[in-house]
Amino acid sequence: MKYYTYYPGCSCEDGTATAYGMSALAVAKALDIELHELEDWNCCGSSPYNAVDELGSLCLAARNLSLAEKKGLDVVTPCSSCYIMLDRVNHHLKESPKVRAKVNEALAAGGFEYKGTVKTRHMLDIFVNDVGYDAIKSKVKRNLSELKVAPYYGCQVVRPGPGFDHPENPQTMERLIESLGAKATPFPLKARCCGGSLVIPEEDVALELTYKLLENAVSNGAECIITVCPLCQVNLDIYQGKVNKKFKSNFKIPVLFFTQLMGLAFGIDNKTLGLEKCVVSPDKVLAKSSTAGKGG
Repeated sequence: MKYYTYYPGCSCEDGTATAYGMSALAVAKALDIELHELEDWNCCGSSPYNAVDELGSLCLAARNLSLAEKKGLDVVTPCSSCYIMLDRVNHHLKESPKVRAKVNEALAAGGFEYKGTVKTRHMLDIFVNDVGYDAIKSKVKRNLSELKVAPYYGCQVVRPGPGFDHPENPQTMERLIESLGAKATPFPLKARCCGGSLVIPEEDVALELTYKLLENAVSNGAECIITVCPLCQVNLDIYQGKVNKKFKSNFKIPVLFFTQLMGLAFGIDNKTLGLEKCVVSPDKVLAKSSTAGKGG
């Protein structure tokens, strides 16, 4: 059994990515990982807020880290934005005593203190590096050998330095897909931005970026896309209709969280994985994974 402090983040708790949170917890349980949810956690500080009030954003992240330090366990989160924010603040406060002093002065008003004694991890990192591909493969109960999957990392999860994968040509999800028995398709744009929160102020820009990603995945034979990021999943899944309307395309490619694909391979039921929450129907994926047993 492996133990971690679990930080769900706003999206996975009660936002657009509740299916991510559901499937992440289910897969962690299947892999004998015990996640202790961080009690009284708050928003990570998010990158948009960081641009408006840097100190305030640092304090929000540091409060979470301070809470985690009381548990003495690494902090793990499934959300790319939460991961990069918590990780960046953790490193920044360790390396900048002056900023750390300002943050701790603010935290003291609530009875908190940041000490810098825990690590921040992404859930993909702990699955592939702490649990390992062989252990993951041993949990597979459904045959995914006919399913072609494009791994989409997005622009955040692999870019904190030093990170757990290559920032331009990551490979962890390709290896994960193969360990689940599916086929990883080439995806040259796998670490490019989807447009992120630009979909609100600059929708046309975001839709063009999303179109390029979908076209790149489909042209390389992908039948579904998996991602590690709540915002990426929203843009690629929910906005496919708008992309099709704007670019006269006809994309109907399911976009799952990587934990949903893992859960499917592990034989976890669809409701527990939140598959009904997908906007683009995952029926194509389910049809390709309907055969019981690893071999046929």
